[in-house]
Amino acid sequence: MVYKVVEGTGPLVVSMPHAGALTPEEIAERMTDAGRAAADSDWHVNRLYDFLATLEVPHIRSIYSRYVCDLNRPPAGSPLYEGAAPSRLCPTHSFDGEPIYQDGCEPDEDEIRSRWRDYWQPYHLALANLMLQAKDRYGVVVLLEAHTVRSQIPSLFEGTLPDFSIGTRGAASCAPELRERVAEVVRAAEGYSHTLDGRFQGGFITRSYGRPDEGTHALQVELAQRTYMQESPPWTYSNKGGGSVRPHLRRIVETMREWAEAHANR
Repeated sequence: MVYKVVEGTGPLVVSMPHAGALTPEEIAERMTDAGRAAADSDWHVNRLYDFLATLEVPHIRSIYSRYVCDLNRPPAGSPLYEGAAPSRLCPTHSFDGEPIYQDGCEPDEDEIRSRWRDYWQPYHLALANLMLQAKDRYGVVVLLEAHTVRSQIPSLFEGTLPDFSIGTRGAASCAPELRERVAEVVRAAEGYSHTLDGRFQGGFITRSYGRPDEGTHALQVELAQRTYMQESPPWTYSNKGGGSVRPHLRRIVETMREWAEAHANR
């Protein structure tokens, strides 16, 4: 199994496509130390959101590293942002520009298609099924894309990221009212900074699944890792930082679910 699904109830679904950090041995043996380290993982994201089970929110998370197959990228490798470089389904360099594979060991087109079949497609079929179940029952479904990222990655953006980056594909992947409700939550998070549709406007999943005219809403939350962990090896979780930020994440989840329930079966 390349993902873990937890069933639940209600019109909210949570997806964590970069939660995994595992790499199959037959792939790992061709990688560099940087590739095996999987530094660009969304470290501890499932721990940050472990309250989802208590709230009975259906959710899905990846098991394998985004270096094996990036589940939040388009299969064709098209750029996520205008003017940006193509987005690789099977990346060959880390965010810091380090090679992921030893010389001559990068996946060829056949292997990339195979990983799409074995990793990308099963995750998306399972996610689509969770959303379809909710949509059929409630007439509306809201998707929260839960991500985390290092707060400083010079190759991707200048300076330091805000603590919370809310992405809605430029305010197009969900209802404006839902976007504003979530914005109110992060504005009220004392001691934390935030941005709306800044550097992170939502990846492939937010852009593809967010169709508000059809009753399907998607919103991405990108949390700066400095808020809850050490942003360098060994990527240690901070109980103090995690304990402080998790109530705000829970409030985001509760707010999105409340909004969805208020708009169910209209």
